[in-house]
Amino acid sequence: MKPIKVVLVTFLAGGISIGAAIFGQQWLGESPLVEGLADRSRNRLDTLPDFRLTDLDGREVPSNAWAGKVLVLSYWAPWCPACLEELPLFVGTQEALGDSGVQFVGIAVDRPQDVRDFVAEHPINYPLLIADPEVIELSKRLGNRLEGLPFTIVFDRRGRRVFSQLGPMTEAELNEQLAPLIAPSTLLSYKALD
Repeated sequence: MKPIKVVLVTFLAGGISIGAAIFGQQWLGESPLVEGLADRSRNRLDTLPDFRLTDLDGREVPSNAWAGKVLVLSYWAPWCPACLEELPLFVGTQEALGDSGVQFVGIAVDRPQDVRDFVAEHPINYPLLIADPEVIELSKRLGNRLEGLPFTIVFDRRGRRVFSQLGPMTEAELNEQLAPLIAPSTLLSYKALD
């Protein structure tokens, strides 16, 4: 094929693609399919949901066990490298801010025995709960549309969701989210530990 024909065919294909995208966007904007997607976003949770999960000792723990605290829920797994990357940050922050009302809770997406084995070698200073299918589905309504790990949600003392993130958190990101939720004097002593 001659070079001029290749350019014309490419230009024509690009024009058709752009036209289809514009037409498709307008068509979908009025489609009941898109309205259904919007309805799903209304199912998004902005407060701490009511759930019960078992801890590593087999005891059932309700989600309201930490009412009145700044709650950081972390969906994680021992086999997830990105989860293990942020684990020391969460352990250190729990130690530094636990007395000021910050509570980390890990929701492990793994078998209980695998989590117990991991914790035996790598102690974690905050409660660990074992995920079930309902709480994994719940993570989607809390903002984890891709159902990936790690996934972290921060709730204020009233149980309102103030932040959620898929992927490992950095110290700067965690500090930015917790700073407005704790007393300024506590934050100063926490930063002094760095």
